[in-house]
Amino acid sequence: MTFRAPSGGPSRRDVLALAGLSGLGLPGPDAHALTPPKKVLRYAFRVAETGFDPARISDLYSRIITAHIFEGLYTYDPLARPARLKPLVADGMPEVSDDFKVWTMRVRPGIHFSADPVFKGQPRELVAEDFVYSWKRFADPEVASPSWSELEELGILGLAEYRASLLRTKTPFDYDRPIEGLRALDRYTLQIRLRETRPRLMEVFAQIDTYGAVAREVIEGYFGETMEHPVGTGPFVLAAWRRSSLITLNRNPHYRERYYDAQPAPDDKEGQALLARFKGRRLPMIDQVQVAIIEESQPRWLSFLNGQFDFLERTPEDFIQQVLPQGRLAPNLASQGIQAYRALLADVLFTVFNMDDPVVGGYTPARVALRRAIALATDCGREISLGRRGQAIPAQSPYLPHTTAYDPAYKSEMGDFDPARAKALLDLYGYRDRDGDGWREDPDGRQLVLESLTTPDGFQRQIDEIWQKNLAAVGLRVQFRTGKWPENFKALRAGHYMIWSLAVSAAKPDSQDALASFHSGHVGASNYARFRLPALDQLFEQAAGLPDGPQRLALFRESKRLATAYMPYKYRGHRYVTDLAHPWVQGYRRPLFAMHWWECVDIVGAPPPRPE
Repeated sequence: MTFRAPSGGPSRRDVLALAGLSGLGLPGPDAHALTPPKKVLRYAFRVAETGFDPARISDLYSRIITAHIFEGLYTYDPLARPARLKPLVADGMPEVSDDFKVWTMRVRPGIHFSADPVFKGQPRELVAEDFVYSWKRFADPEVASPSWSELEELGILGLAEYRASLLRTKTPFDYDRPIEGLRALDRYTLQIRLRETRPRLMEVFAQIDTYGAVAREVIEGYFGETMEHPVGTGPFVLAAWRRSSLITLNRNPHYRERYYDAQPAPDDKEGQALLARFKGRRLPMIDQVQVAIIEESQPRWLSFLNGQFDFLERTPEDFIQQVLPQGRLAPNLASQGIQAYRALLADVLFTVFNMDDPVVGGYTPARVALRRAIALATDCGREISLGRRGQAIPAQSPYLPHTTAYDPAYKSEMGDFDPARAKALLDLYGYRDRDGDGWREDPDGRQLVLESLTTPDGFQRQIDEIWQKNLAAVGLRVQFRTGKWPENFKALRAGHYMIWSLAVSAAKPDSQDALASFHSGHVGASNYARFRLPALDQLFEQAAGLPDGPQRLALFRESKRLATAYMPYKYRGHRYVTDLAHPWVQGYRRPLFAMHWWECVDIVGAPPPRPE
């Protein structure tokens, strides 16, 4: 099957969709929206989006969209390595008290939200109160934000206490009620007051895909439909959306004057070349982005080769040998001017166990032994070499490359493949084959069947088959429950699963987020395992308030030991990815942590679009 992406200009169907946007509450058609765009970036996501309300989403692909629609106070320099924060809508860097408990920031005057019918034809300026309102939404029980635990951990004075009172009294959130630690001092000045020391607060709010400013009028005007109606101050606006099929964003015609600027390291030749070429260019440089959803690897790959897509994010592992034989770009691709960008991601592949599940969960020695046996029986090396075609390195801990607690020299049981030790553990704790059918039973004699969520794509089937054979070799039977990724993720968040294998990416340089996956306060959010252990809670809370340095790194080392001992997660690998771009896509560099990059690329000399 060959997927044919939409042509460079809008089709009749797209024009009709644009003409009806005002009925959907999206920006109404204007001359810009209905003029065929000149510079279009076309590519595909491998996983469907869930929606575009920053307070309600947590999945990667929805966040890529919101990162281009909304803006936060700070962001990351697009070329700096290592990562460096810089103002985005803030007027300079924050003023911070000596104890890191009081943060004062100013919003730059003259920044406006994109046009929308809720503003009744009037320009709507971004002000400090918009950030107060936006961040209050994370505490609203009715919003049920998956990111609330992260904001709660900051200890903003009065916010968690107010939320707790609403949960007790079952009353709605009063957005006009003052919160001691979250105030607009004047039209453009925002102040945050914290209960505890938080030296890295800026990294949290630099996640513009999540903590970007929304306008109260939009949220109230589209009550119950905020996932479909994103309105921000960013460089792009949502123009059309066919759920799980096609997302179209147009350049924001009223975007402020913003120009390409960066500070790459002096010895960064690639970064210096990009700066020399693009410095001073007005952003964004392209007119439209069309994002298709194609879950299967082959049609996504073929659509790029055929020129129907301009960019291929994460070359499918199935085809990596065709792209990089012997580690170099294939001659047939190089002759077409195709560019390859290979990088070690700040991510981790892992298998998660539901600690509330009666089969694999719990803290008794037998349940711990079962999880550790499953981990020891998992041949991550084979998964990497065969399933992932060598495009990963083994993981030894929860911590991700490019983050503070990652140590490439660290080694632990987390990275071991030892079926003999797995069998010994199972035997020792009573998981034996009592009836001689080749499969082990539970210590109480009941049938033992593991169940893992999975997705229906061919690549995941290869990974599942390797793992299924690994477990069968030690007498453990696993069955798979297939569902679309968004459906599986809902089950994960609700705790309605036994096992699942997935990946997470770092949103900021600090490793606190990875440690949060063990914190009891993050159950239902980033603590996918629903793990609860006072010792790890204490480590998390201590690390949050310490400055970077040896004492804090010692806490992270202890967390690695406890993570391996209890094994709520089996960390399997950190991925290399190779992004590909046709020669007309210029200026691309994969961000380390930021989700947004479309505004920093240009389309120059693209051929006419292929007919559908």
